[in-house]
Amino acid sequence: MNALILFIGWCILFVLCWPLAVLALILCPIVWLISLPLRLIGITIGAAFALIRAVLFLPARVLGWRRR
Repeated sequence: MNALILFIGWCILFVLCWPLAVLALILCPIVWLISLPLRLIGITIGAAFALIRAVLFLPARVLGWRRR
């Protein structure tokens, strides 16, 4: 559904201002490639925080503490 909305928005932009639509079509993969390492860094930091949280809460889980 999201891809369909994006395509319809691009078609409307193409009708209104075609040079801007073509520029957006060319720049979209470049922006995606630039943002890919930042996403990987975010996933890595999130995994590190999840590991730290699991290690810190391990004694409570071993003793049988449950969230209500």
